[in-house]
Amino acid sequence: MSIVLDQVTKRYQGAPVVNDVSLEVAEGEFFVLLGPSGSGKSTLLRAIAGLTSVDHGRIHLHGQDVTHLSARQRGVGFVFQNYALFKHMTVGENIEFALRVRRMKAAERVKRRKELLRLVALEGMDDRLPTQLSGGQQQRVAVARALAHKPQVLLLDEPFGALDAKIREELRRTIRQVQRELKITTVLVTHDQEEAFALADRIGVMNLGRLLETGKPEELYASPATRFVATFLGAANLLLARQTAQGICFGRMPVRTQVSERAETTREHEVVAVLRPEEIELAPTRDALRTSFIANGVVEEVVFTGALERLRVRIDNDSAEEARLAAVSSDSQPANAVLEVTRTQHEQRAFPVTLQQTVAIGVRRIHVLPTPLSSYTACGPTSEAVQRLVRHPFLTELAARMKTRIAVRTEAALGQLDTDKPASEPITGVAVISSSGNVARQVEWLLRNGAGEIMVLPAHVAAPRRVLIHWADDVVRRSTLAVAASLLRHVPAEAVYLGILPSHSDESQKPIGVRSLLDARSEAQAVHGLEMRTELHFGAAGEELHRQLSEAPDQMLILGISNMQQIHEEFGALFAAPASYSMMVVYRSAKEIDQAARADHARGDHVRDEAPVKARERAAIGR
Repeated sequence: MSIVLDQVTKRYQGAPVVNDVSLEVAEGEFFVLLGPSGSGKSTLLRAIAGLTSVDHGRIHLHGQDVTHLSARQRGVGFVFQNYALFKHMTVGENIEFALRVRRMKAAERVKRRKELLRLVALEGMDDRLPTQLSGGQQQRVAVARALAHKPQVLLLDEPFGALDAKIREELRRTIRQVQRELKITTVLVTHDQEEAFALADRIGVMNLGRLLETGKPEELYASPATRFVATFLGAANLLLARQTAQGICFGRMPVRTQVSERAETTREHEVVAVLRPEEIELAPTRDALRTSFIANGVVEEVVFTGALERLRVRIDNDSAEEARLAAVSSDSQPANAVLEVTRTQHEQRAFPVTLQQTVAIGVRRIHVLPTPLSSYTACGPTSEAVQRLVRHPFLTELAARMKTRIAVRTEAALGQLDTDKPASEPITGVAVISSSGNVARQVEWLLRNGAGEIMVLPAHVAAPRRVLIHWADDVVRRSTLAVAASLLRHVPAEAVYLGILPSHSDESQKPIGVRSLLDARSEAQAVHGLEMRTELHFGAAGEELHRQLSEAPDQMLILGISNMQQIHEEFGALFAAPASYSMMVVYRSAKEIDQAARADHARGDHVRDEAPVKARERAAIGR
């Protein structure tokens, strides 16, 4: 690999702006780091260049550890957004600057300069000053200067930001041609999806300091793993649906269409479905659809954009045969979903629409996100307690970042310690309760009534800066990691897995404990795309976790259990009294996990479980 990053972290004022980023870029690859402003992508690029130090992790370039080497010793070329040309020097002098510093002979400098000017299509402009060039020409000079000393790696920090659309397109084409001709490893930072699609061999999407996903452009667009990537790489409609043994259901009936992601079918549960605007069909009636019907709708907006027509269609749940569709919304009150639809000119001519027209909505393809966190349900014994939870700052922040809803459930049984009365219907999404003296009883009641994940929130807890992860046994490891990965994509916090051995463990148990740390990190990285630190501790699990959480503020615990008795027998210290930290309890029964494993094995998915073993050695680097 040309560039290897292992858990690179950079903090400013204690907060991570680059959070445990691990990445491999192949030799000769054009890799694009994509993300919004403030996502940490430029900081990461400067760390690779040596212009910014790192607080944790390692950086390797062409097999050499350069973490503590200066920028000049790393052999990289860097192109800044604002060109950074020397205004008092000519084009030729700017290009030759790095060669003069390296004391190259004049004849060789001239030869190299002419080669580069030809490469960036600026032949004959050697004697011009930067002020005599257009913005696009100045950026070409900046690229030529960065390539002058024949770096092994070229780094580009939003080089097209100050240029108009036509010049941007021309310069993109030039840089791609130069990169292919020189076969130089290149990393480009941008917030422009179009640029990323046009240039990248692979894309890495960053947000809140984390590298969320990497992959080929077409793969990330068609089958994203996260909400953020789905909505950042083009327009996307997110809908809550039900995964059943019969398929994806938005209402009573399953949708008969292509579903890209194989989802767990051992239990019926809520999922997040992605519908791309171009995958939606509109027709005057249900019978006229050539695709699978999901609902009727009303056209609220029509925008002509040339080759495409963009529409906003509000789903009419009252007229839909399949009852109510669940719109993904941060609003705690249910609302009809508004779908974005894109149609070609051929589709426009075949079925022209007008504002307020009723249409039938069909879908060609659905992508189900592989996330266990679909929505939140605030639960409490009284409506007042539920409304306080709905307004909790951390919960509202999470729901907004996840683009999901907060439903409400008032259950009197949560306030009655001795009742076995079941819930009126199963709990959907993540159940959220307030931290209280009977929190263990509430957690157990919710688990018995269908909740798979429960978040416990103290009244004044802030968003965590450190998230601890622990599971009672390996049976629930995979589910706990999946929940942790999903949550941490929306929280700018450091993740730490705590492996805990009994305090009386002998020396022979320590290698087993270390191996479990490596396996945990490898599986988190290979299967769930989660980078986390690992720590080995000794003592009673519940008491040790409580001690770690009490030592510093702004922490959160994600705890996996497979038996409800573990709440009292192993982790009683965590539930004994109201705590100052938030907690997520992940529950999967051993029977349920066994059924899922059998289903995976029957489909051949057991091959994926080998990934942590194969990645263990790589995960040990810089642990």
